[in-house]
Amino acid sequence: MTERKDRQAARGHSGRRLRLMVITVLLGLATAMALPLTGYMTVDMAQAQEASDDANPRAEYWRAVREGVQGYSAVSGQETGVLIQNGGQNWRQVRNGWVANYGAWALLAMVAVLAVYHLLTGGYKMPDRTGRKVFRWPGLDRFIHWYTAVLFIILAITGLSLLWGRAVLIPVLGKEGFAAWANIAKPVHDYLALFFTAGLVVMILKWMHHNIPKAYDLEWFLKGGGYLGGSHPPAGFANAGEKALYWTLVLAGGAMVVSGFYLLFPNLGTERAGMQLANMVHGISSLVCTVFIVMHIYLATIGSEGALEGMMTGYVDEQYAKNHHPLWYDEITSGKGGQEPVGGTPSPAPAAPEK
Repeated sequence: MTERKDRQAARGHSGRRLRLMVITVLLGLATAMALPLTGYMTVDMAQAQEASDDANPRAEYWRAVREGVQGYSAVSGQETGVLIQNGGQNWRQVRNGWVANYGAWALLAMVAVLAVYHLLTGGYKMPDRTGRKVFRWPGLDRFIHWYTAVLFIILAITGLSLLWGRAVLIPVLGKEGFAAWANIAKPVHDYLALFFTAGLVVMILKWMHHNIPKAYDLEWFLKGGGYLGGSHPPAGFANAGEKALYWTLVLAGGAMVVSGFYLLFPNLGTERAGMQLANMVHGISSLVCTVFIVMHIYLATIGSEGALEGMMTGYVDEQYAKNHHPLWYDEITSGKGGQEPVGGTPSPAPAAPEK
């Protein structure tokens, strides 16, 4: 019996020793696996220390760079000592976000309003043509109008395609196709802008005396120009709507031309911040002009019968003059419009064809 107890004691001792060995091996393996992780803990603690240290040299350096602190550069020219101009990111976000998005919505809203108006009313139809013609636009005026109008349409297409190309044209044409189009649109836009500016300046100067605001222009706006029903409000050679378009071209068109000048001649008396401002002014003013021109194109074509005839032939029907420009019509028929550079008494109605 004593011998059996000795054997049991020996087996118990061997078991404890085996368990101790297993535990020792497992602890060794766990330690071997855990030791490499201490490196990551050390790096994380160091990074946390750097992040919390306001005097970190690297953080201070890049903060200074983004704030535009001047440095040294061997390159000559404007802003060559500025490594990063922080305003560029702000400009990109405003141009590609606010300007592009709100400009697109404004243009679509104008098209939608005109489409709804035309569907509901069919546009203005002249009630009765008299057959007698009233001279309205001399040949030089018509040439200036069409010269400037054609150039504006080309500039609008090329300019807006560059503004919205990334969102609209790349999905349709692909990156290579859009790049090929941009290589054409950009130089066409730049060169034709000079010719458009000349036409715009001549048109503004030549037609200014027609577009001086008058007291009766307010009544024209209150009555919606007569397009919403009712009688046509008083209007001279240019009605209040045409005057609004004229002064839009003076103000927004002027801003468009001046800002475009700085874009055509980079760094001409301005730094990158000035170029970025010019780019945003150019985009906004161009969109404003485009929205008004879309309305003008509609009202001058299918939106108002008889208007296009004047700019095509120089003459409008007598009924059109009475309805849309009654004060001007009264002047030229009463003989009081002698100082008016255009306009004349109605021509005789054409003879009816013999049966």
